Amino acid sequence: MLSTLKSQFWGSHGVVSSRVERGSRRAAAAAGGSQGSGVCCQQQNSDVVFQRLSRALERQNVLARSKKTERKSAKRWEIQSILGAEKQVEEEVASTTKNEVVLPSVGSWSSLGVRTGKRTDIKKILILGAGPIVIGQACEFDYSGTQACKALKEEGYEVVLINSNPATIMTDPETADRTYITPMTPELVEKVLEKERPDALLPTMGGQTALNLACALAESGALEKYNVELIGAKLDAIKKAEDRDLFKQAMEKIGVKSSPSGIATTLEECFKIAEQIGEFPLIIRPAFTLGGTGGGIAYNKEEFETICKAGLAASLYSQVLVEKSLLGWKEYELEVMRDLADNVVIICSIENIDPMGVHTGDSITVAPAQTLTDKEFQRLRDQAVAIIREIGVECGGSNVQFAVNPKDGEVMVIEMNPRVSRSSALASKATGFPIAKMAAKLSVGYTLDQIPNDITRKTPASFEPSIDYVVTKIPRFAFEKFPGSQPILTTQMKSVGEAMAMGRTFQESFQKAMRSLETGHSGWGCEKVKELDWDMDKLRYNLRVPNPERMYALYAAMERGMTQEEVHDLSFIDPWFLNQLGELMEFEKFLKTMKLTELSKQDLYEVKRRGFSDKQIAYATGTKEIEVRAHRVAMGVVPAYKRVDTCAAEFEADTPYLYSSYDDECESAPTSNKKVLILGGGPNRIGQGIEFDYCCCHASFALQDAGYETIMMNSNPETVSTDYDTSDRLYFEPLTVEDVCNVIDLERPDGIIVQFGGQTPLKLALPIQRYLDTFKPKAASGEGYVKIWGTTPDSIDAAEDRKRFEAILNELGINQPPGGIARSEEDALAISKRVGYPVVVRPSYVLGGRAMEIVYNDAKLKTYLETAVEVDPERPVLVDKYLTDATEIDVDSLTDSYGNVVIGGIMEHIEQAGVHSGDSACSIPTKTISDKALATIRDATTKLAKKLGVVGLMNCQYAITLKDEVYIIEANPRASRTVPFVSKAIGHPLAKYASLIMSGRSLHDLGFENEVIPNHVSVKEAVLPFDKFQGCDVILGPEMRSTGEVMGMDYGFDKAFAKAQIAANQRLPLTGTVFISMNDLTKDGVVPIARGFQELGFKILATGGTAQHLKQVGVEVESVLKLHEGRPHAGDLLSNGKIQMMIITSSGDVLDQRDGRELRRSALAYKVPIVTTIAGGLANLEAVRSLKESSLEMIPLQDFFKKKDVDATS
Repeated sequence: MLSTLKSQFWGSHGVVSSRVERGSRRAAAAAGGSQGSGVCCQQQNSDVVFQRLSRALERQNVLARSKKTERKSAKRWEIQSILGAEKQVEEEVASTTKNEVVLPSVGSWSSLGVRTGKRTDIKKILILGAGPIVIGQACEFDYSGTQACKALKEEGYEVVLINSNPATIMTDPETADRTYITPMTPELVEKVLEKERPDALLPTMGGQTALNLACALAESGALEKYNVELIGAKLDAIKKAEDRDLFKQAMEKIGVKSSPSGIATTLEECFKIAEQIGEFPLIIRPAFTLGGTGGGIAYNKEEFETICKAGLAASLYSQVLVEKSLLGWKEYELEVMRDLADNVVIICSIENIDPMGVHTGDSITVAPAQTLTDKEFQRLRDQAVAIIREIGVECGGSNVQFAVNPKDGEVMVIEMNPRVSRSSALASKATGFPIAKMAAKLSVGYTLDQIPNDITRKTPASFEPSIDYVVTKIPRFAFEKFPGSQPILTTQMKSVGEAMAMGRTFQESFQKAMRSLETGHSGWGCEKVKELDWDMDKLRYNLRVPNPERMYALYAAMERGMTQEEVHDLSFIDPWFLNQLGELMEFEKFLKTMKLTELSKQDLYEVKRRGFSDKQIAYATGTKEIEVRAHRVAMGVVPAYKRVDTCAAEFEADTPYLYSSYDDECESAPTSNKKVLILGGGPNRIGQGIEFDYCCCHASFALQDAGYETIMMNSNPETVSTDYDTSDRLYFEPLTVEDVCNVIDLERPDGIIVQFGGQTPLKLALPIQRYLDTFKPKAASGEGYVKIWGTTPDSIDAAEDRKRFEAILNELGINQPPGGIARSEEDALAISKRVGYPVVVRPSYVLGGRAMEIVYNDAKLKTYLETAVEVDPERPVLVDKYLTDATEIDVDSLTDSYGNVVIGGIMEHIEQAGVHSGDSACSIPTKTISDKALATIRDATTKLAKKLGVVGLMNCQYAITLKDEVYIIEANPRASRTVPFVSKAIGHPLAKYASLIMSGRSLHDLGFENEVIPNHVSVKEAVLPFDKFQGCDVILGPEMRSTGEVMGMDYGFDKAFAKAQIAANQRLPLTGTVFISMNDLTKDGVVPIARGFQELGFKILATGGTAQHLKQVGVEVESVLKLHEGRPHAGDLLSNGKIQMMIITSSGDVLDQRDGRELRRSALAYKVPIVTTIAGGLANLEAVRSLKESSLEMIPLQDFFKKKDVDATS
């Protein structure tokens, strides 16, 4: 049976055949052929010879690739044909090169009127970052921006950076020469232009945010006023690509088809276009927006009106494209680069497994494209080249998206991004070709043939990448964080992160990607799949309607006997992919018939080559994962590690960028140097994002400087940590016990760091420690055994385990809110009765407050417990008294192995305790906390760090009551999400210090022995994705829901807070009306807020009870009806533009009253600032007062840390 499956597999997996095609395409571009160059060989005789040589070299390359990759499976007549053709081609090359015709050299471009080579007429370049992490725009722009800064500094340019996101490597003070962590608005960026006077502005590294800013600055005349040139993409090219109407006209001009559509700027025009198209469903795509924001698929008139309104509001120029649906068509992307000499290269083709109708960021994607014929690919390639030329992107990268009709191969272009994008980052990691770095070099005049390939160091960038492996990217979602939102995927992106994996086959890379997601699955199948319990109607619905669980519905349907044809008819997923998945199911069936000891070495190799994990094999054979590993290793079945080399092994890779496969030859070549393995954070998710990647990068940089070889292991394609030059060696692998232990066995590092990647590596710490204790691997350097560096896994567990932690706190005399551990519903009810409602309930061992809730009575508690048990059934539920009106404090500290402790930063939360720390604004230094409370906090943190034996970072959270009582909420002996913010606020790289401490250095050695209290104020504000999740309430609570953060810095709290609010897209009004609606608990607290806004000239509007209370204390207020009380109500005033700010508090109950919920959603839709806490209201009042008194000053990060600006206190 296994041999039959093997023959089926080799006949259908599609990798080998496509390798030759890719080699052919790359050779053509490398030779500078007609597809790769538009201006070389102006003379006719040169052109003829050049084309002959290009064709000959292309064929020679194809044959070389064929010999290398095809012979093992080719028939004898095929090999003879290859050898005969090879001889013919060699003769053709030889005869062609005898012609003494000189082709144009790089220097001769100038004679053709093309300026190439590094520009010397510009000295200072301003780079625009992407701002905070939001859905559709994530870590990939830190990766691209960091690459651009490094590339341009290498060339000797002075680099100025603007970005509001502190959790980025690009905003570190050493990345650019001048760094402005400031709101990214046209007005404030213009102030930076005035101050810095750059020669050029590079807008293509910061996603849609940067492009829109560049357009606004150009149209306002600011660029012309300060004589700043746009580089990377000219304004005309940006507009032509982003403006739906201009793009459509451009496509018509060059004969590239697009879906029947029309451009609308009003709702009436939208309906006229819908009538002309004549049928639903219709796709609505707003212009100049990010991740499909405001767009969607409308199946009827009511949905059409709703989506069109949202799209017009979201678009920078109130413009939407209404187009005929291409649902069911296959979707492809090409990453394209073009230089000033009109050379064009295709970096990578990407195929979406999900058909049209799902945003590419939400789709499972595969590179290179697997189901295109060569003819279809050449058509896409030709069109992509024509498009980038017509649009006019002349020095950088672009992403072009196509739809292909699976019935007849008809091609239509969807859209183009004239910038570095999410797909660019994926293509860069998939191929090893650093698109952002190359684009930065192209923007200052270089041509592709002048830029060397970093990985091979033998080929230029004009040499198109060719890969002999398959890459699969799978998105990660967080619908569970947004109750009320529908988990349905459309053209508006909703994923919060993604994982990528590489393998020699699609099946291997797909299974590795599935387990890289860290959603509890160890692959695809061979485990308990809840969808198997669904009835067939539910399965059909989940196949028909795109959703995050569709691949498991597909598994369940096929397991239950649904044919591949029926699955295809429901899902429109290409039959080739369904066939591949069907083969995996056949292997699963085979495994379930075998005992572990019956699996031969060949059987194990065949299974592992299809990506099955040890855990899956254990499930299928009824054994344990550790037993499978032991059996496999005893049989000699271990992974080989292959290098990503950009050229399918044609040249040796100089850079160790590695992935595993169960292949014959291992290319890793590990060294015997002193080395450290750093475990990354895996895919982004709410609660674990870029902040942890930042810490991993800092660890690598610091340890490299200290003389260690650093090894990074991660599965996230968006991040700087998975850039091949961040560490000495990179393993792009899933973060599981099996995969980490495989790398440990191969590399045998001196140390393993689990402290920086968030919860992902922490969960691996105990099983890895058990593995090290059992097998005692010796370090390759010869200096002892492999160890986990830093705080021990046992100490980490002591802080996470409620019972152990409670005992430590009692011993140290540190107060904790009254509560207990509930292992049953009865326990939880009893504890709640003892401590009194409200209580905070949460499962242990979670990040980002997952499944955490404030409950107010027994009924709500019972409802919650059903959900919590599902989240983490192996751990008990924690029940704690909720401290009403308390202020929350975050503390980051450092402890060395000699027991010295230094406070890194103490942050005061602006929202009251009960709002998750990741969603609350906070400030350094504290603003309202007494010296007595601060002293208690410092003492408790120091005692706890020493007792736990912390080596490195620890984060503690405290609550301070109105009576100035301090309670500890939790302690995490690891890097926290606040580390980047604190590091920038105090001017000390805490993660770097922590990694050096783990290597044995003391705080004294590092010169960091006292807490730093800065003279300036830094405010961090959370950025929330509510606009992507219709139907979800906007209220903040104990479960984290923010995707990113921004930072404001100034010498006063009011200005720093104002900067943070503006950076988080809160439009602070200077005039107008403030609407206030309070619950009974907060009516007294709102009085100073209402009075303050009134004194500033604002009109105060309030609902009945609140208005009455304000009138009683002398505040002039106008009453307005609630939504259920009649018309006109507060919602009408909001939609008519009569309200400029809303302050609405809630009891914290997730089942908030309908009125408040609808008002908050409406405010979000109309982009009116919403404040949901008293503390937030007071801070906003201060910010508005400050803005009315004076304008904001732009201060670079580096200027805050002159000696006079910082105090040190012991």
